[in-house]
This record gives sequence, structure tokens and C-alpha cells, in this order.
Amino acid sequence: MHKQISKAMMACALAAGLAGGSAMAQQAAPQGTLPRTTVPAPDYSDAQLKRFVSASQKVAMISQEYTPKLEAAKDDTGKKKVFEEADKKMVEAVHNEGMTVDQFNGINQALQQDPKLVQRVQEMVK
Repeated sequence: MHKQISKAMMACALAAGLAGGSAMAQQAAPQGTLPRTTVPAPDYSDAQLKRFVSASQKVAMISQEYTPKLEAAKDDTGKKKVFEEADKKMVEAVHNEGMTVDQFNGINQALQQDPKLVQRVQEMVK
């Protein structure tokens, strides 16, 4: 379960961006460095991406709900409890959309490398 906890929380940052409809931009390599090579993203179906968008929006809402609770926690034990509770809800939200955490994170990673995939997802958010 620990693997799922860390992955779901890492995906939260992307989910918050999708829920707000914000644009994602690919950063150019600084002058004098080699550009990053990207691996072609899997060809995700519209149905898979729609489930991802829906799960992302739910994860973002959970994150917004739990961020103040996490910040208000007095000690590491309290923060850990809030973190685990939020993560459990995030994992449930992903599963309720018919996805595994690994599938969710796979799309998340592909979005970071494929501007065309980002565009497809953004069209679904509108």
C-alpha cells in the first residue's frame, strides 16, 4: 500500500492543475544543453483520458480539502495521520473511476512528456 500512497500524492499536483483548467507548458532546454529525449506516450483512448480527468478533479478537491488540515497539524504524527487519510480518499477516488493508481500515474507521466496528449486532456476539461 505504501507504493500507492506516495504515487497518489505525487499525482496531486497535476490533478490540481487539470481541475483548474490551467495550461501545461513544456519547458525548453537551456541554451547549450541537449534537449530531453522523450519516449512516445501510449495511445490512450478517449474513455481512459475521461476517467483520468474525472479522477484528477476528484483528487484535486480532496487535496484542497486536506491541505489546510495538513498545515494545521501540530506535529509529525498528526501530519502523517492527515496525509494517510487524504491519500486513502485519493486512492479510492482513482479506483472509483475504474483506474488503478499505476494507470493514473502512467497518464500523469505521459502528460509531462507529450504536448499533444496535454491538448487532448485540456479539451476534455473545457
